[in-house]
Amino acid sequence: MNARSSTKRDLLTFDDLTAQEIRHLFQRTTQLKRNRAAGRDVATLQGRTLGMIFEKPSTRTRVSFETGMFQLGGQALFLSSQDIQLGRGEEVSDSARVLSRFVDIIMVRTFAHKKVETMAEYATVPVINGLSDDFHPCQVLADLFTYEEHRGPIGGHKVAWIGDGNNMANSWMQAAAKLGFDLVLACPANYEPDAKLLGHTQLEAASTGGSITVVRAPAEAVAHADLVCTDTWTSMGQEAERQRRLRAFADYCVDEALMRQAKDEALFMHCLPAHRGEEVSAGVLDGPQSVIWDEAENRLHIQKAVLEWLMGVDIH
Repeated sequence: MNARSSTKRDLLTFDDLTAQEIRHLFQRTTQLKRNRAAGRDVATLQGRTLGMIFEKPSTRTRVSFETGMFQLGGQALFLSSQDIQLGRGEEVSDSARVLSRFVDIIMVRTFAHKKVETMAEYATVPVINGLSDDFHPCQVLADLFTYEEHRGPIGGHKVAWIGDGNNMANSWMQAAAKLGFDLVLACPANYEPDAKLLGHTQLEAASTGGSITVVRAPAEAVAHADLVCTDTWTSMGQEAERQRRLRAFADYCVDEALMRQAKDEALFMHCLPAHRGEEVSAGVLDGPQSVIWDEAENRLHIQKAVLEWLMGVDIH
């Protein structure tokens, strides 16, 4: 049986991380990535088990977490909503209590963010938000690490977000508040980020030397940017809105002309899957400024560091 620890950690949003802890994760991620390249994986999580609950399908989240646990000497269990009682009406709180007796850590990829919060409230083991409709912290941690891997510390630099004020945009705002960079989000009317979260993160960013601004024009956001990011216009669960969204975002494609307004050395990122010709042109996605494959790979390495950290593995 897993007993509740007084120091149990969860990763639901960037609010669960300090800037110092983010830096610690990045340092460990660098070492883990080097270990993997050199064929020197260390079984720091030997005998540990990760339970992965998927109510939304995934490529990168599933493969990176499952592979990461294997490389660290542990194992991962894939639990779709059709495989467990949660999908048949069991209370999230009951599932959390039961799973805590079996596994050492839980990852949830779902729709309503409240479900992740409830899982963390009742679980006696750490809980990771693998994605919810409101936040995607694991992806943005990988994105931040990728930027710093190529360009150095992100503090004081400009990041442009083009498109929907969605879960990715929300996590980018929280990250800007923690690490003190300038974030400009270009969103069409009615697709801006949550107003309450925007106001809170703007205040926090000002205290760390950063800023968060929402504009309408993509060109305004991208001007002199060091990093340009976007995401699909229609996320899982929004399929019925697809035609309306295509019309609303028609002027928000990140193409070569838009990228030319960023700095010459600006990087481009997309969390994938991408729709070439919609939110991004093929020329940008497959072009020299794109680091999407490094970004995708780094999901593996950052999540290994997160798994170690949440389970209290102290590596020096």
